[in-house]
Amino acid sequence: MVDNSGLKLFYTSTLRSHDAGVLSIGMDPNWRHIIPPGQEHVVSEGHCVSDCTQRAFPRDGVHFFAVMMRTHQIGRQIKLRQIRHREELLPIAHDRNTDWNYQEYRRLADPVRVLPGDRLIAECIYDSSARTAITLGGLTTREETCLVLALYYPRQKELTTCHSLPSLPTVINSLGINELVPGSNPVRIASPPELAGMTLETRLISYDWRNNFRSFQYVTRRGTFKPLCWSARNQPMPGTENLEGFAPNITKSYKLIRSCSFVGSSNVANVVVMQNRNRYVTEPETGVELPLDLDDDDDDDDIDSNNVIEGAARSKVSRSSVTESMGLSGALAISFRAHVEAKMFAFLLFIIFLNSFRIAAT
Repeated sequence: MVDNSGLKLFYTSTLRSHDAGVLSIGMDPNWRHIIPPGQEHVVSEGHCVSDCTQRAFPRDGVHFFAVMMRTHQIGRQIKLRQIRHREELLPIAHDRNTDWNYQEYRRLADPVRVLPGDRLIAECIYDSSARTAITLGGLTTREETCLVLALYYPRQKELTTCHSLPSLPTVINSLGINELVPGSNPVRIASPPELAGMTLETRLISYDWRNNFRSFQYVTRRGTFKPLCWSARNQPMPGTENLEGFAPNITKSYKLIRSCSFVGSSNVANVVVMQNRNRYVTEPETGVELPLDLDDDDDDDDIDSNNVIEGAARSKVSRSSVTESMGLSGALAISFRAHVEAKMFAFLLFIIFLNSFRIAAT
């Protein structure tokens, strides 16, 4: 294999008006991100809540000018949604034919302003129809992710990672479980009565995803979640440690007029014509989303058995063949992993250089 990739750097003695920053938006790579098997259309959402942007962004907001959208192998679509108050604006970007082998930054034709208090949602659609075991969130290629890395200016130092994580009650409710046995190892189910005594691992293996998928999808999208607002120091932003997140109540959605031309826009009567900067957008969003009332009395981060539960959830996946999850075998899988590691290393180099040099704002 011959590789001739590299970096082209520009420097100037004249400082630019703004420094650029990188903001990671989406679902935190974690086992609570569950993708059922055998489904052609699974939706996952990672929220950057308004409390985070309100505390971090300057009064005039920031301007997004490029995005990198990231899933792994079964990702098919990624959309970066923007919600202001209860109105959903035109998506910042939408890739309806994503391919994880071609992850690159895409510069928006027109920078998009994001104001303090705006909510940003990374929405990912997966096709797990070829898999027989659940897929969990994580950083390896056999796991999945849902992230959007946004380049913006002017740079602020308060917020660098804006993710969300489904609460533990949301996760167990999505599996038809009401309560777990405290301190049990292996983790066992306490209720409902028909599941009492069953281990969590058995429930994951025997769950009827075909008939219960719609219920699972509803709970995961409408249930509570934990917002994660982290600074460049890898610490939660002050005042965000105990936030609890809910699905947005959107009372004013947008409608998209399909057009062969990507030129021009109007905002009359909440009807938006596709703009050139959103050339990846082709589908309208649905209307009002209502939060589901789940029993979430305890902070999920305070549950001592969390690591045990993670082990039970991952045990089924760990026993699944890597060749099934990755669609590879033998030497090809080894070569492929080396290729992925090289791509990740190149991406890290890019981030290092990005934070080391001043970037033109326009």
